[in-house]
Amino acid sequence: MQAAASLGPNDTSSDTPSDVLAHLRALNARFIHNFVTNDVPSHTAMMHPGFVCLTAQGARVDRETYLKRWATGFDPEVIVYWDVRDESISVFGNTALVRSTNKHTVRRDGRETTGMTAYTDTYLFEGGAWKCIQAQLTPVAPENWPDDRTIVSVYIKGKRQK
Repeated sequence: MQAAASLGPNDTSSDTPSDVLAHLRALNARFIHNFVTNDVPSHTAMMHPGFVCLTAQGARVDRETYLKRWATGFDPEVIVYWDVRDESISVFGNTALVRSTNKHTVRRDGRETTGMTAYTDTYLFEGGAWKCIQAQLTPVAPENWPDDRTIVSVYIKGKRQK
């Protein structure tokens, strides 16, 4: 693998081969699509055996518990809008950090609330494949919300729009 490099919304060059960055970008898109479609088999294939999730509430969730929740985590009648924005990818040898922010609109009891959550997914390159070993979620205060110009993909009621 390569030395430290990154690709973010404003980066124009990188020491990391473009095919590695494209592959990690595709893994990020698959990660999100797996969530929106509750696709546990596809998501399981992406997870390292030692995977752990650090939730926005600070809980540490093991791989088995995380994947059980994955099966029903997205309800398109509740999460009516979901996007991915401000994607940034950094590669350090056999480790990659994939960072983005999700904007979500949740409809409950006739009321909608909108928020954003930043995430960092840590991948290891082992045995010829990138596997996610950790996902960490962080709530984003409105004054730090990334601009709509950084949107990568949009889902409305679970259907990909962009």
